[in-house]
This record gives sequence, C-alpha cells and structure tokens, in this order.
Amino acid sequence: MKSLVLLVLFLSVTTIHAQNWPSFRGPNASGVAEGTNPPTTWDVEKSQNVLWKTNIPGLSHSSPIIWDNQVFVITAVSSDPKSTYNPKDRGIDLSTDETKHTWMIFALDKRNGRVLWTDKPYEGVPRAKRHVKATQANSTPVTDGRYVVALFGSEGLACYDLKGKLQWKQDLGVLNPGLWDDKESSWGHASSPIIYRDLVIVQADGHQQSFIAAFNLKDGKQAWRVERNEITSWTTPTIYEGKNRVELIANGGRYIRGYDPLTGKELGASRITTPK
Repeated sequence: MKSLVLLVLFLSVTTIHAQNWPSFRGPNASGVAEGTNPPTTWDVEKSQNVLWKTNIPGLSHSSPIIWDNQVFVITAVSSDPKSTYNPKDRGIDLSTDETKHTWMIFALDKRNGRVLWTDKPYEGVPRAKRHVKATQANSTPVTDGRYVVALFGSEGLACYDLKGKLQWKQDLGVLNPGLWDDKESSWGHASSPIIYRDLVIVQADGHQQSFIAAFNLKDGKQAWRVERNEITSWTTPTIYEGKNRVELIANGGRYIRGYDPLTGKELGASRITTPK
C-alpha cells in the first residue's frame, strides 16, 4: 500500500478563528501562537479533540501553514508503492529514489479539511537523493496572504496565488546537503523559504553549492544572490527588525551571518564551532 501523509488539524471550537500561521514556526519564526488555547490531549481513533482529518498521498516532512481559512501543505508521491522512510535509522543511509515522483501542493479548507485546490508543479526522477529518515518534500511553504511559495528541494521553487493559479517557477539547481565531510552523501534539502516585503528568500548550503538568494514575488526573477563559504546545513533564515536596521539572519555550519534582506549585502558574521 502506498504510504500516506495524514494531515490532522487539532482544533477546538474556540480556536477555529486563530491567527495566521504563514511560515515555518509561524509568525516571526517564534513558534508561538498568541491568544490561543489549544487542547493538550487528543485521540485520532476516537476523534477526541480532532476537528477533521484528510489523507494526503506521498511522503512529506513539510509543516502545514495557514492563511485565513486555507491550509497549505506539500508532498512528494513516488511511483514506487513501497516507498517509505525510516525514522529509527541511526546511520547515514541514503534512500534510492530512482523512480518517478510527483511533487504536489494542496490547499485545504481549515474548517472541514476539504481539498480546495491542488497542483503538480514537478514530475520526474528526483535530482538529489535523500536520507532514509527524510522525504523529497521537507521544506515548509510560506505565504504573505497574496502568494504562497513552496520549495520542492532540487526540483525548484513554485509560486501560486491563493486561488491555485501558478504564477512562476524557478530552478535553483541541485540542492544536495549531506554529511559535511562526505560529498557523496545527500540527505535532502530542508531549509524553508521566507518572505520579506516583495521578496522570497531561500538559503541553500550544500556540497555543490552554498548560497542565499532572493526572488521577486511577482515574477520569480532573481533579485540578488550571495555565495556562502559554508558547509552543509538545513537551517531556515529569519528576519530580525532592530531599532537601527533590519537584518536577515542565516545560521550556517561555520558562521551566523547577517545580511541586508533587500540587497544581500553581508552586515556581519559571528564564528561558531567548526567540525574538525
């Protein structure tokens, strides 16, 4: 039987109108939903504190995001019915994904789980391998209420309006982070895109490339790109709005760096422990 991602929304009646959750870890990447009182226990089989559940085909470690009454989630569906992941693997094993995959995005009704629209922006054999504990859809989408942007790893970026119309796609090349000192390993991309003003920003630290880049939300054209002398990482950048300036903070394997989010100019760096 083909594996399924089970998306379950745990909401009580009092939290159905909770705030938007537009990106990885929510507003400002804080991981905090203000003013909510969600249940702390639930039982899927008994439908205790479960408003609805919707089966999504394929494998995905992407988190869902929410804007108004829409929930967005991505997945990768393998043509191999035995495709799976092993969360208990303790090694550096690679999965053999040498079969056709279909990458999909779903928009669901937050109130009842009904599929509002779906699209298949990419199909083909994955351009990069993954760890057996990972999937081919690890990055969380992002939205600003006008557009929703999803990063499908080495397959590329795809941008939609909230009604499901594809606006543009952008090829980012092969994104292949793995064990930092083993260039043959490729564990799958997982850093999520973020939105700042009219830009979507992507961090990609890997064996064949390490860069951070911004693309125009309207048309997908690259606004700026900065090469990074970094080892592999899977961190998602974040925006810090200070008193004197706004900084794009990007954590890497060697440095934590600050950039101007509008131009990509590096503003400063702090060295962290480097593997020996």
